[in-house]
Amino acid sequence: MNKKTVVIGASENPERYSYLAVMKLCLLQHEVIAIGKSTGHIGNIQIINENPVIVGVHTITLYINPILQKEFYNYILSINPKRIIFNPGAENNELFNLAKEHNIEPINACTLVLLSTGMY
Repeated sequence: MNKKTVVIGASENPERYSYLAVMKLCLLQHEVIAIGKSTGHIGNIQIINENPVIVGVHTITLYINPILQKEFYNYILSINPKRIIFNPGAENNELFNLAKEHNIEPINACTLVLLSTGMY
């Protein structure tokens, strides 16, 4: 099942987990929107540095620390994903609780592990 996924914290650096996640999501044929602080590309996916209006988002996966996440709170809630994955280092109790209040499933997990184990 294709799960439209927004990757926040996307990077062109192939050593970054966000890069690997975008590549794996594409390999498994999920639609990916990559948002980063700098524009660029991960494979065929363009990294944008804006917050586009997106509908039908299943998952937001976070690769930025809690301090940087604050500027995305309203955006994340406005696109109303079904779930938010807080990757290691991105755990954030404040956003976790906001997600629950808005009926969004928050998960502290690793996107790459979820994809590799078929739990995504």
